[in-house]
Amino acid sequence: MASKGRPYRTLVIQGYEILVGRGSDENDYLTFHVAEPSDIWLHVGGGTPGSHVVVKNPGGSELPREVLLAAAQLAAWYSKARGAPKVDVSYCRASNVSKPRGAPAGLVEISKDKSIRVAPALPEGVREDA
Repeated sequence: MASKGRPYRTLVIQGYEILVGRGSDENDYLTFHVAEPSDIWLHVGGGTPGSHVVVKNPGGSELPREVLLAAAQLAAWYSKARGAPKVDVSYCRASNVSKPRGAPAGLVEISKDKSIRVAPALPEGVREDA
């Protein structure tokens, strides 16, 4: 999962590239410079600090449920809610994520989002990189 020199972690699940931000500045970069409008953007809900997660989706089609679940588990794992038994994770198309004027790094507004409830976890066979 190592992404040497990149401001985000990279995993591949069922052929989908999943990118996980490493901090506030990196989250902004990932969300507003790497993500394409049709990509799926995820973040743990409830205003809890955590990584922005982007699933590359060049075709713009519906993600397989297993890929969405894995990405949501990653968003929960790389958040302050990691120790919770279940976490709500919001997701939407990257085109529905915006930056409020003057907002600090990592703070965004989302629209047309849905929510999925998952247990924070790393997908099977994935090890954490530093």
